[in-house]
Amino acid sequence: MNCEDEGRIIGRLTTIGIGGNVILSIFKLLAGIIGNSAAMISDAAHSLSDVFATAIAFVGAKISRKGMDHEHPYGHERIECVASQILSIILIITAVGIMYSAITSITNKSYVNSTPTLLPLIAAIVSIAVKEGMFWYTMHYAKVIDSDAFRADAWHHRSDALSSIGALIGISLAMVGFPIADPIASIVISLFILKVAWGILNDSYKKMLDTSCDDETENSLRVVICSVNGVKSIDSIHTRLFGNRIYVDVEIGVDSKITVEEGHRIAEEVHDRIEKEFSKVKHVMVHVNPF
Repeated sequence: MNCEDEGRIIGRLTTIGIGGNVILSIFKLLAGIIGNSAAMISDAAHSLSDVFATAIAFVGAKISRKGMDHEHPYGHERIECVASQILSIILIITAVGIMYSAITSITNKSYVNSTPTLLPLIAAIVSIAVKEGMFWYTMHYAKVIDSDAFRADAWHHRSDALSSIGALIGISLAMVGFPIADPIASIVISLFILKVAWGILNDSYKKMLDTSCDDETENSLRVVICSVNGVKSIDSIHTRLFGNRIYVDVEIGVDSKITVEEGHRIAEEVHDRIEKEFSKVKHVMVHVNPF
């Protein structure tokens, strides 16, 4: 896929993400205020945070696709990790705010005289359907363009759908005579958001800290390297994640009696084979040792 196609996909994801969330957050906020539901107001705040999340994902995805330059000889891929971290922080702040508001409502017993109406219940059902659809759409194209920032944004949509389920349950219970269920649902919503935020934050930090690839990927690399004619041994192999790309450093053993030119040819074939077989590999360094 060329840069122009990726740019169009990023544009669509951004338009749908921001536009959909603005409309949905306004709808849920009005439903929560008119329908006397703290849980729906909290859910609206979560949807509003998605607007900022999508905007950050857009910036991260666009910058990360810039080529290398004099100041950034290794490219800009890690900016997506930074974007993912900012998204997770927004989620954490949102969750803490929702939890604080719900706990205050419970301790002050302000929920007693505010039984929700049917409107926030309808809003919760609409939110679940819309946000789940946005999750699948965003996740599909995040995989197509291999964007960590939009993967994080997709999970942000899913967390909103889960929070709407919590709101639906809380509002339903409040309507049948358990008003405390409404603020309790807000607390459950905040816990869902915190769980998603931690997952995004943990994954982005791993990629920022040059974490090695999983064992399956490294074993697959070994198989490909050993399949190259002339490779006698793999003396060492080191991998590291750079954003959503992989860097590989490998030392191979070749027959000590061959020429330097032949050893160089083998190393080049190892290099080319790895880059061909592993689309996420950005850079390969092959060192030749006598065997």
